[in-house]
Amino acid sequence: MTSDFEPRVDRVSRVLPASASKVYGALLDQRALETWLPPAGMTGRYTRFEPRVGGRSVLELTYTEVPVGGGKTAESRDVSESVFVELVEGERVAQQVVFESDDARFAGTMTMVWELAEFPGGTLVTVSAYDVPSGISQADHVEGISSSLENLSAFVGRS
Repeated sequence: MTSDFEPRVDRVSRVLPASASKVYGALLDQRALETWLPPAGMTGRYTRFEPRVGGRSVLELTYTEVPVGGGKTAESRDVSESVFVELVEGERVAQQVVFESDDARFAGTMTMVWELAEFPGGTLVTVSAYDVPSGISQADHVEGISSSLENLSAFVGRS
């Protein structure tokens, strides 16, 4: 638990069996992202995708089974709009993310940072989420990020 003086950061790392440039490419390719980014129990599609600094993206995630309490945007959907704020080829992707929701617990801007570092056997990928809305439990968020990283590992390992 964090205090008012310690902002919450959700962070997950994993070594993936691919080069940093291959992983970086998968972070900026719309079709690739639609394949690996949705965590277990969800599908996803982008209705807008502009992979450049200042570019916007809109991601719709759909639950395969409606969660207790429903999704953030609708009963079975989460919609988020992101702005790419930093792109460093082969090293870093940072986005500011806002969820489409009438629920104040999901309000605010979350910053997602994907950092890549060459590592024996592949690339160490560290995902850090800053200013996570209070409506997203830390345990659920870490589980979701971990699931996406597992999907990404399988994607870059086979492609």
